[in-house]
Amino acid sequence: MKTWFTADTHFGHANIIKYCNRPFKDIDRMNEILIKNWNSRVKKNDIVLFLGDFCFKSKSKRGEGLEYKPEYYLSQLNGHITFIKGNHDNNNSLDARISSLIVNISDKNIFCNHFPENFDSRFKINLTAHVHEKWKIRKIYNSFLINVGIDVWKYSPVNINEILSVLNKYKKGLVDENGNRKE
Repeated sequence: MKTWFTADTHFGHANIIKYCNRPFKDIDRMNEILIKNWNSRVKKNDIVLFLGDFCFKSKSKRGEGLEYKPEYYLSQLNGHITFIKGNHDNNNSLDARISSLIVNISDKNIFCNHFPENFDSRFKINLTAHVHEKWKIRKIYNSFLINVGIDVWKYSPVNINEILSVLNKYKKGLVDENGNRKE
């Protein structure tokens, strides 16, 4: 069993393709690829900490006039998911009630929330989301903020080893805030 982190899938949100320059021709293709990527990594009994903005209520492109509720997407995804509330989760019936949490994993206490500006400086590692493709990692004071949103992790959930690898490379000056190798 593994623990995964992710955020900002925005299932059913057609405009997110344009807003974040996602490489999908339409919302159906985006949803299909995000589900495929998720299930290629996350197994049935794995744990997923989802840091906000899971889905929008949206009209079907196929003309059925249905609104896709979170259950529509959840029924297709592997893992046991704990949701942290994002700003767009007010628009769906997900009913996420957790605004932040602390997880101890790999002998590290990690603060998790949706909004980078709500990071907690008492923790060296803060996992966050909301900023989509803007950056992968930032240092503020003595804290490192790591964006676990799918836009910077190849449209897939990420595990703690991948997060710590990027963090270590960033600390050594080997990668920039987008996780790209420095020349």
